[in-house]
This record gives sequence, structure tokens and C-alpha cells, in this order.
Amino acid sequence: MSGTPRRSLWRRARRWAVLLLITSLGIVAVLWSLERRLVFVPTSAQEEWLEPEDRRTQDVWFHSADGSKIAGRWLPPETPQHGAVLVANGNGGNLTHRGGLAADLRRATGAGVLLFDYPGYGKSEGAPSESGCYAAGEAAYKWLTDERTISTDRIILYGESLGGGTAVELAATREHRALVLIYTFTSLPDAAKHRFPFLPVKTLMRTRFDNLSKIAKCPRPVFFVHGRADRVVPFDHSERLYAAANEPKEFVRLDGIGHTRLPAELYLPALVSFLNRHAPRPVPAGE
Repeated sequence: MSGTPRRSLWRRARRWAVLLLITSLGIVAVLWSLERRLVFVPTSAQEEWLEPEDRRTQDVWFHSADGSKIAGRWLPPETPQHGAVLVANGNGGNLTHRGGLAADLRRATGAGVLLFDYPGYGKSEGAPSESGCYAAGEAAYKWLTDERTISTDRIILYGESLGGGTAVELAATREHRALVLIYTFTSLPDAAKHRFPFLPVKTLMRTRFDNLSKIAKCPRPVFFVHGRADRVVPFDHSERLYAAANEPKEFVRLDGIGHTRLPAELYLPALVSFLNRHAPRPVPAGE
């Protein structure tokens, strides 16, 4: 009789262990199947398509390597010598939500600004994926060099959050003037681990954007911005990227700032100063 309670307790413990295992596996399976929906949060043109903030902005189109039609908006530079900023967006919205950013960059640097949407965003064809983001970024870069004949040493690659992955990929493989990373993560699985610490996301995630393994391959100046109050991408991700990046580099650390659009005055004057100190042929700031 004395063994019966122990056996009963053991059976209950086994049932709870099996239930916990099944529940955990179910959660993992659901997240695995929904990964792309969690990573990419596009806004279609039918949902919202805003007018540009600068009236000089032009709607443009180009094609990625797989033939997908990619939508872009081009705000021309003050002069061709001012070059261009190629902006890779974060994971939400569409390019029309970056009209204010384009206007701020144009005013600060005098450079042209090219916004583009990943596949499945805005008016771009296809479905979003890591490879699709890279292909769209490559197509945008090619449009600048081929259609607008922008010299490669005058192209600034600007990546915002998820867009940092596309910008780093381009910076590791294409000539450019400088790389700008705004609250960018070391890798997407690292960022997901912060949100889901109890799940094996580093093993299971198919979408990687492994910036930490690529940043040392980026040979040009690198400028980082990150808010210490960021609750989406932890501040230490930029610290680690900064430590791994080549010189020259600069890190603007912002107290009290989270994962949101940054007011221009918090970092653009420092960016212009950085570009003028380290670019091969400095150009004057904008008006």
C-alpha cells in the first residue's frame, strides 16, 4: 500500500510532463508556421498609400532578379555630385510612411533619396522573404548606378531595424560611401530570443539576417544609432555590431529613445559631420 501514492504521484508527474511537452511543441509549430507573418508586416497600397512630403519626389519602378516588379520613390539630389541615400525600410508599413525621413535626409545631406518596398509591400509584387529583401535592395542599388548614374562611392546605404539586414548585405558586397544602421539587430534569431526567451528560435528560425557575421566584411565607414530604451531590438545589439565593425565608425547612443522614428535633430547633424570627416570626397550639407 505504501507504494501506491508514490506510483500515483509519478503517473501524474508524467502526464504533466507529456502535456507540457505537447503544449511546447504546439507553440513552436504555430510560431514556425507563422514566422513570415510575424517578421514581415507589410501595408499594401490598397490599405494606405500616402502622398510624398517633398513635391519633387518621383514614383519609379525596377525589377528584382526574379522578375518581381519593385516600387520606389526617388527624391533627386541637389546636384549629381551629392550622390544618393538608399533607404532599406523596417518590417512594417510601406515606403510612403518614410516620406518624412526622405525629406529629412535630403535637407541634411543634399543627397538624393531612394525609397523602395520589399516584395509584398506597398505596390511591389511578390511575397516578402529574406532573399526577396536582398533582391529588392540589389535592384534599387542597380537602378541608382545604371538609371541615375550615381557613382558607387557616393551611395550611402541606410538600414532601419529589419532594413539593416538588407543594408549590411549590400555593404558587404557592393561599393558604397558609408553604411548607416538605425537600431539594427545582430541577427533576427537573436532579436526573437529577446521576445521569446523560452523557445529555441535560434535553431528553428529560417529568416536569419545575420548582420553580426557580415559587419566585418563592410569596408567603408559605419555610423550607428540606437536608443537605450529600445524594447524591440535591445540596445546591446548595436553595441555588439559596433564592436565588430571596421574603423572608421561612430555610435550615437540616445537616452530615453525607444524603437520609433528618430527626430532628425537627434542624429542627422552627427551623421553629416561623420560623412564629411570620413568620405573620400566630402560634399557640403544641404540647405
